[in-house]
Amino acid sequence: MRLRQGRERPLTVHHLNQLLLVCSIVLLVAVAAVRISSRSGLPSLLVYLGIGIAMGQDGIGDIQFDSAELTQVIGYAALVVILAEGGLGTKWKEVRPVLPAASALALTGVAVSVGVTASAAHFLVGLEWRQALIIGAVVSSTDAAAVFSVLRRIPLPTRVTGALEAESGFNDAPVVILVVAFSSAGPIEHWYVLLGEIVLELAIGAAIGLAVGWLGSWGLRHVALPASGLYPIAVMAIAVTAYAAGALAHGSGFLAVYLASMVLGNAKLPHWPATRGFAEGLGWLAQIGMFVLLGLLVTPHELGDDIVPALVIGLALTMVARPLSVVVCLMPFRVPWQEQTLMSWAGLRGAVPIILATIPMVQGVDGSEKIFNIVFVLVVVYTLIQGPTLPWLARKLRLGRDTAADLGIESAPLERLRGHLLSVAIPAGSRMHGVEVGELRLPAGAAVTLVVREGTSFVPQPATVLRRGDELLVVATDPVRDAAERRLRAVGQGGKLAGWLGTEESPDGR
Repeated sequence: MRLRQGRERPLTVHHLNQLLLVCSIVLLVAVAAVRISSRSGLPSLLVYLGIGIAMGQDGIGDIQFDSAELTQVIGYAALVVILAEGGLGTKWKEVRPVLPAASALALTGVAVSVGVTASAAHFLVGLEWRQALIIGAVVSSTDAAAVFSVLRRIPLPTRVTGALEAESGFNDAPVVILVVAFSSAGPIEHWYVLLGEIVLELAIGAAIGLAVGWLGSWGLRHVALPASGLYPIAVMAIAVTAYAAGALAHGSGFLAVYLASMVLGNAKLPHWPATRGFAEGLGWLAQIGMFVLLGLLVTPHELGDDIVPALVIGLALTMVARPLSVVVCLMPFRVPWQEQTLMSWAGLRGAVPIILATIPMVQGVDGSEKIFNIVFVLVVVYTLIQGPTLPWLARKLRLGRDTAADLGIESAPLERLRGHLLSVAIPAGSRMHGVEVGELRLPAGAAVTLVVREGTSFVPQPATVLRRGDELLVVATDPVRDAAERRLRAVGQGGKLAGWLGTEESPDGR
């Protein structure tokens, strides 16, 4: 089987059947591999890369694929979906306190990382300055999916998770601009011109992303769609609109899609759990397709000469550039050294660097294949080293925290009745367990109308004691809908005395 550019035979139904069979088998293997990666602590991206390599020309599949242009296009599309899914899952109440620190890591931290890594690539490995700068820019972007795929089992302080998540969402935009600038044919004469272009593109992308996100969330909250399955589709369409609008306006489309998705994710949209699950599924599909394609693009037997340069550059990045950028950026914020240590080690590289390494290949930069091979080896080797050790390091630094499980609340608008029906699931770790219905102290205009317990539903009384595993139906009028959800979440976190003992009922409820 060969996948190459140029004139090919038209796709027939027979070819379509073969393609569907191969793709479905690959997806099933990739889904099964997630369980293996979760047990071993390795990010699933390595498993997907391995599947692609096994299918490639040096593997059992003998698929010969060498289209960097197609890989870049598909990679960009996948990154849009991944950033949208990440933005939808970003909690504003966790990101807001660390927004200045995350922004510093995404901007100043990238500059420090590029400078240190490029210097190591030039002086220690002997690459030309242009190639060194491209590699420094390519590997300076962290990957949220890789980081949290190994940290999801450890509840970290919100300051750490918020900073890492926001940094990963923000730093893709300036890094893409830098890689494109360094890969362009013309020389960069003035650094301040490049800096001005970066600031302008980020400003345009941020403005468009926030505007599209706000307009989209307003529309979805005020227009009741005829089917619940349309809400996830509409949310993802709005996120992609933000990317396309930002890119066409010569701004940062990646920043636009992340910010728009973050606005949508914190707007308490109808049927939110279904929307979140749909986005998460698309995110997994994008990761699987992207990494399998990248595994196909790489030629393993050509990597031998680039292993040592990759190890040297990766060592400088991991042990010098990343820690230095964290220390420099977080110094004004007085972040404890334990958190700085974890954030320094948590700078995992994943999808973004390998995708960005295709840009110089498309632009025809001298030595672009060497750049791609170095980045590929660096990402694989240092992910193998950092991934399994991240949970161990977090435990050694004593950065775990004990928190009550958050409630799962789904909202369905009752447009003609001017109200909302809230479906509330009480998880095992919720402090709502043992609270009486009357002790919820819901605002006037909201009431618990039904409780489903062990498959049996009944209308509760004020003295009915709620238990873990219960599902509640709460009816709330439009004016008190947000207040009712805030109160429910507060009780889930702090118990019946929430509010009296200082438990915060946050405005965003997330």
